[in-house]
Amino acid sequence: MKLQQLRYLVEVVDAGLNVSQAAENLFTSQPGVSKQIRLLEDELGVDIFVRNGKRVVSVTDAGRDIVALARRVLREAKNLKTAGHEFSRQKSGQLTIATTHTQARYVLPPVIGRFAQRYPDVKLVLHQGNPQHVAQEVVAGRADLAIATEGLDQFPDLRVLPCYEWNRIVVAPLGHALLQVPELTLEELARHPLITYDHAFTGRARINQAFDLRGLTANVVLTALDADVIKTYVRLGMGVGIIAAMAYDEALDQDLGRRDAAALFQPSTTRIALRAGAYLRGFVYDFIQLFAPQLDRERIQAALTDDG
Repeated sequence: MKLQQLRYLVEVVDAGLNVSQAAENLFTSQPGVSKQIRLLEDELGVDIFVRNGKRVVSVTDAGRDIVALARRVLREAKNLKTAGHEFSRQKSGQLTIATTHTQARYVLPPVIGRFAQRYPDVKLVLHQGNPQHVAQEVVAGRADLAIATEGLDQFPDLRVLPCYEWNRIVVAPLGHALLQVPELTLEELARHPLITYDHAFTGRARINQAFDLRGLTANVVLTALDADVIKTYVRLGMGVGIIAAMAYDEALDQDLGRRDAAALFQPSTTRIALRAGAYLRGFVYDFIQLFAPQLDRERIQAALTDDG
């Protein structure tokens, strides 16, 4: 049995049982992948996949257990390699962070700036996407950690730690009537066309929940994946924006007025997700603590070893 065979096996499953796509992802040939998986099945004495001719159509019951064990073996093999690097190169390497636009644009820059000063020899890589995508990046081992507000707790292979709470503001062009009302209410908001986040992003569920609980219908005329796009269309006069409070830039958004909306919506929590059982290098712990000072090494390690 070879680690290469386990990698091929896991990649085929992750590619939706598409062997050709798995081979492309692995930069090898489709016949080579098929041959190695057949050799693995012969050695184990069980079929991992159900096949229709040459096409893989499903995973057998035994195969599901074998795939889970293969993932564990590959994870531990990576941990061994990381542990060696930890002792041979204490302050160099690569830190890959998967996160959403709001975090990358408005929250992470000062954290990354301080981290880069402390670890000049660590290469930083940012992968941006929606919450599901960034979680999958960590599950697949393509990122060391994910930072997002939504969706991270839907992945059993991840251990999720709360970082900070935040709420929302309403933005509108200067002089807009909504900026002049004595008290901002959901009823007042419901009278205006609204522009806010897409359903999968940045606490959108909290916005929907607030209107639903009051028996109101929000007139959402446009949704977007990030606050910069929302603000662009607010400037065009298409509606009033509801965005994360940290997404208002004092220098760049002076043409937009804002109203605090914390009294209208339940707060949301931004979280960090790590792969269960992962071996983290020292600078990863330091980055996490720069981002969320309450998350010390002991608390992070406890989460990583928690069986869920």
